[in-house]
Amino acid sequence: MSMTATLRTLSASTSRPSTLIHRRTFVSGFAKRFISGFGRFATRGTVGVTVLGGTAYAADQYYQRFLRGTVARYEDGRERMRARWAGARDRAKGGVDSMRDMLAGFNLQPLNESKPKMRKASTEKGKDDAVPETVDAYSASSDSGSADDKELSAIREKVQGLSEQLAKAHQEHSKSQKEFVEMQNQFQRELEKKDQANRELKRQLLLHKQDSSSSPSASSQMSADDDKKRPLIDMYSELLDLLSEYDTGFDVQDHLPRVVVVGDQSAGKTSVLEMIAQARIFPRGGGEMMTRSPVMVTLSEGAHHVAQFKGSLKQYDLTSERELQQLRNEIEQRMRASVAGGRTVSQDVISLSVRGPGLQRVVLVDLPGIISTVTSGMAADTRDSIVSMSKQYMNNPNAIILCIQDGAVDAERSMVTDLVRSMDPTGKRTIFVMTKVDLAEKSAVNPQRIKAIMEGKLFPMKALGYFAVVTGRGNTDDSIEAIRQYEEHYFATSSFFRSGALKASQMSTRNLSYEVSRCFWRMVQDSVQEQADTFRAHRYNLETEWKNTFPRLRELDRNELFEKGKDDILDHLADLSRIQPHTWEANMVERLWKEMSNPVVDDIYLPAAQGTTASNFNTRADIRLRQWANKELPRLSIQSGWEVLLGNFASALQPHSKDKQADLFAALKEEVIKQCRNQHVALADSVDKLRVIQMNTLEDRAVTSTHQWDDAVKFMETTLTAQLKAAQEQNHTMVGPGATERWLYWQSKSKEQSDRDATVQELNKLLEANKDHAERLVADELTTVRKNLETRGVSVQDPFINETWKHMYREHFLMRSLANMQECKKAFYHRELATSQLHCDDVVLFWRIQRMLHITGNALRQQIESSEARQLAKQVKQILDSLSHNTEMKQQLITGRQVELAEELKGVRSIQEKLDSFIASLQDEKRS
Repeated sequence: MSMTATLRTLSASTSRPSTLIHRRTFVSGFAKRFISGFGRFATRGTVGVTVLGGTAYAADQYYQRFLRGTVARYEDGRERMRARWAGARDRAKGGVDSMRDMLAGFNLQPLNESKPKMRKASTEKGKDDAVPETVDAYSASSDSGSADDKELSAIREKVQGLSEQLAKAHQEHSKSQKEFVEMQNQFQRELEKKDQANRELKRQLLLHKQDSSSSPSASSQMSADDDKKRPLIDMYSELLDLLSEYDTGFDVQDHLPRVVVVGDQSAGKTSVLEMIAQARIFPRGGGEMMTRSPVMVTLSEGAHHVAQFKGSLKQYDLTSERELQQLRNEIEQRMRASVAGGRTVSQDVISLSVRGPGLQRVVLVDLPGIISTVTSGMAADTRDSIVSMSKQYMNNPNAIILCIQDGAVDAERSMVTDLVRSMDPTGKRTIFVMTKVDLAEKSAVNPQRIKAIMEGKLFPMKALGYFAVVTGRGNTDDSIEAIRQYEEHYFATSSFFRSGALKASQMSTRNLSYEVSRCFWRMVQDSVQEQADTFRAHRYNLETEWKNTFPRLRELDRNELFEKGKDDILDHLADLSRIQPHTWEANMVERLWKEMSNPVVDDIYLPAAQGTTASNFNTRADIRLRQWANKELPRLSIQSGWEVLLGNFASALQPHSKDKQADLFAALKEEVIKQCRNQHVALADSVDKLRVIQMNTLEDRAVTSTHQWDDAVKFMETTLTAQLKAAQEQNHTMVGPGATERWLYWQSKSKEQSDRDATVQELNKLLEANKDHAERLVADELTTVRKNLETRGVSVQDPFINETWKHMYREHFLMRSLANMQECKKAFYHRELATSQLHCDDVVLFWRIQRMLHITGNALRQQIESSEARQLAKQVKQILDSLSHNTEMKQQLITGRQVELAEELKGVRSIQEKLDSFIASLQDEKRS
């Protein structure tokens, strides 16, 4: 006889009161036959898997379907049996009510007088026990000599017999309920034994697959079908990771299902997730907020119970308490790192995969608990951030919402139910879970209130299913096995269950995990094809845009473009070796003099020229040259040589063709040049060697030919002319536009420029009076200028006058030096006859500096060829290697619609391929 037929026979037999006394024997026999048959099937399944080998997986899947079908049929039969028993009880009560109505129809006075007593008896003992009292009262009222004594006696006996049958039925009902609970517990224990055997069988099967896959002969065959043999949940988890990277805002592109765990803080969300994962993997805190960022946990079957972070090779053995503690510490550290900078919660997702025998395949996202008050130490927007984050995840129309409610807290104090109802008004994707039911029972919560909650009548929120779980006894050191045993013992003896407030199918985390997994995969099957169609259409639009915008270019993503730019930079780096030596030296001299011209004129030539004789000029010039060459000149020369090297490198990097992709690398090239400039460190020995060369060169004053003299004069003239032009432009800016400019170009002077102009006019009077005026003004001259300006209505201070004089005197000095230099052009043989008080020794100074520049340029060129070029090549390679591992920098350096479109195309293609592969594997599993 099938199990369904057996349950139907059992249910039908309970509808007849006469057969109730035989129900105990029947139920016991049914349980024995069911358990024996179940054991034989499991044994046959085990032997079949062991013998067949290749068909082990199919047999295992059939075994799982049989288990689910058995439990479903068992639950259905139990409900029908309860319905039949309720019908029998109602019919018995109906017979009693009919008898009472018949007695009331005799319309006897004594009976009417006894009605108040009968009502009182009915009220105190209940309707079922009131029938004997009614008969007794009627008999007492009819002892006065009624003519219908015999008929009443017969009725009394009949009612008395019916009452005895009803009492026996109550006793049998109590016994049947106890037997039913015992049978259910026994069935649950047998089911757990078979489930444990099945998990062990799967573990051995997975280990056998791993051993066979490690052999060389099987590796090539398995690599070809790798995607098809991968667990579905792993493929799905990888797909979710791709979607989260592609669509960080959870927009329309990412509508694949997840199980989103939401609830009030300390409601037991994390504990429920740990019971489903069968490991205590999360950190705990006494009342403190521990979940500070979303944690996505992917559960799947595996030979060993291990956990692993996304992107990490380390696996944590969940059977080892030491590694469990390491895992909890790592999760806590990652959460605290994600909330750095004063935040309390973060959007950064911590991805974790958990594998183990018997785990349900599902993806869960644990979110921070909803709080009612922001306490000290929290960010001001903590509550709003948590609510916004929860809405963001629940807004996915295919997300399954696991709503966690603390059963030990008044339902009216919960904040999560209203939030869930606002996101899923119809309850088509919500599963309600009541935790801490044992504490609710200890608090003497009304069972009818619990029943109303579990039937969806207390909350306005609707749900697919309602479950009650116990996730611990408040001891953080309890293992998952100890918590599971406590949960089973509690529900077996719970008054909520015995009173009918809880149904067997609504209890335990085991039933919850089955229901969550079932809803999850049903939602996946319903939505994954739609998601694939969406990405297929999006891919077509992107490919069309690429063909129209970049018709002749390859689709290179950011990483590929970076590698292309890297190769281009290294190729141009090799081009530096083709530069001719004279080109290097000319560039060196030009760069050096650009950096040195101002210090030479302002700090050496101008102060030395204040001497009244040629000997004083040479003495002052030698002292200042020696100080300059001993401190600043070598360092400045090395830096200038490095800048020349970088300048030539930057020039080589400039695109010489109209390549559209060349502009993509401009920011990358600039970043490489910038980092090379910042990281350069001059070698100490090269600075010392260069200092000796430069000081020896500057000591030589001998100008041996007219050619050298002419070069020195030309060099001096060029330098002073450039300096004079710059000084005149600076002074013009200082005094503002002249009358012509103001009239033609509608320009005007500022207050400061007007004061400068007035000051310049007064200072010109000093220069006109004394062409050989000293570099500095004396106190009397300052007072005179200030007084003259005051008479003109201009109020200035001495520092203002000194600053103006400095710029004026520099221009005056340069003009006078140029005039003296003209006399020295032909004075190589007769310098002593020059009317200049310096006797053309300033030309010799510029000759010494010019010769030092050429010697320094030659030394720097040799240094570049020997060491600096190799140092630059090494630095460039290091910088490029560092940038290649920095995703954020690559996003900043390589930009544009071309790379953005290529990146998007790559992501969409990858997601679509994963979706198609996942759909194919899902269909294969359904067919098998």
